[in-house]
Amino acid sequence: MPPLPHAASRPVPPFSPAISDGGADGGPGRVAFWSVAAPCLSAFALLAAHAVRAGDWGVAAAWGVLAGLVCIRLAWARLVALAALFAGGLFWVSAGVDLVRFRMAFGMDWLRLAAIMAAITGLTMAAWWRLAGEAGRLRHHRGAGTAWPRAVAFLLTVGLLWLARWRASSIVLLLSDRFLPGSGPLQIALAGVYAAWAAGLLLDPASARKARPRLWALFSAVFFGQLALGLLGAHRLLMTGALHLPVPALILAGPLFRGEGVFMLVLFGVSVLLLGPAWCSHLCYIGAWDDACSRLAKPAAHKGRGRRTAPLPPWAVVFRWCLAAAVFAAAWTMGRAGVPLGVAATAAGLFGLAGVAVMAGVSSRRGMMAHCTAFCPMGAVGNLLGRISPWRLRVGPGCTRCWACLAVCRYNALDEQRLEEGRPALSCTLCRDCVTVCRHGAMRLTLPGVAPRTAWRIFAVLAAVLHAVFLNVARM
Repeated sequence: MPPLPHAASRPVPPFSPAISDGGADGGPGRVAFWSVAAPCLSAFALLAAHAVRAGDWGVAAAWGVLAGLVCIRLAWARLVALAALFAGGLFWVSAGVDLVRFRMAFGMDWLRLAAIMAAITGLTMAAWWRLAGEAGRLRHHRGAGTAWPRAVAFLLTVGLLWLARWRASSIVLLLSDRFLPGSGPLQIALAGVYAAWAAGLLLDPASARKARPRLWALFSAVFFGQLALGLLGAHRLLMTGALHLPVPALILAGPLFRGEGVFMLVLFGVSVLLLGPAWCSHLCYIGAWDDACSRLAKPAAHKGRGRRTAPLPPWAVVFRWCLAAAVFAAAWTMGRAGVPLGVAATAAGLFGLAGVAVMAGVSSRRGMMAHCTAFCPMGAVGNLLGRISPWRLRVGPGCTRCWACLAVCRYNALDEQRLEEGRPALSCTLCRDCVTVCRHGAMRLTLPGVAPRTAWRIFAVLAAVLHAVFLNVARM
């Protein structure tokens, strides 16, 4: 087989997920900073002042974060600031109408107030107009190629966290609200900025393969860090105020045993609905451990080419499904039989320790994530339920059998037979590592009715949003 062309010299296939993140379409901005920023900062300052006057300093701080976005030159920040200014203009209109109606109802003078509110609304919309125009576009030109996806990631994260904060009744979801009541809006705004940053990493195929495990490891570290502090007595770090074992199987086995407590199960179901089985490769708090262990393995030879992963034996697939069925059946049976909670918790703890042993003893030697693909019951559930998701990974006709995808697949989902069939095994978690190393664009992430490049963007945005939301609310 002739050597593959160097990445810098090969053309990008028409269905490649490669995305330009440069600013060539916007060009370097030569617009004075204050000519664009001054009206925007003034508008945000008025909105923040109104929030302070109402006693909601958390909202005021959130407006401050949005004002900060005006000061950076990233294109996505401009889009977010535009959305915020437009929302601010609508707010002033609504507040002005309410105040004028109140004064009119009590026979009070309202013309002066109406003029003031109209002026404030006009200032806000003038700032929006300036930022939306050519001057704003030239000033905020960096990363124009991914501006819209990253702005969407920000807005979705903020919207979901705000909705969760508003709807939560039995628990306070955001840590900032627990330790500093009223500061939730600030945390939500910062979470939106983080989501936009993470989306930028996942959108770029050149950085996605390294960024995904690092973001995943960060989530796991935060999750278990909060758990450790909770064990040491900081109970406010625990979502429900009570300790639960961090064993993924308990996401389903726990409700089966108790007959209640489905919060984590709902989070799991939402992620599967939106991203298919990608929960296992992006959001599972223990899966990051298995990933880290699998990366310790030495390369194994395969057809004369270096390879890091070694496939699991065929019986591992059967073992996985039998173990999942046994675990969930045992949880339901113990619950109905009235087995003491201490006994059930001990069994769950031992099962979790067995999973860690699988990571250390098998994953670290074979380079394959044995815990996630042959042991974890929730991994099996995720793969099965993932079939209802429209996301699919497909191998196109451009495959040259270079085996690069086999070298990076850690979920026992690709082999020579699967490449011939044009699709991975059920254990695929849509980690997309194979897509990022495919030099010919044969590996594709597909979504019905959507071009592969657009599908890549949608998936990356949803993954970043769920990661940011889970990072802020998913605690034991």
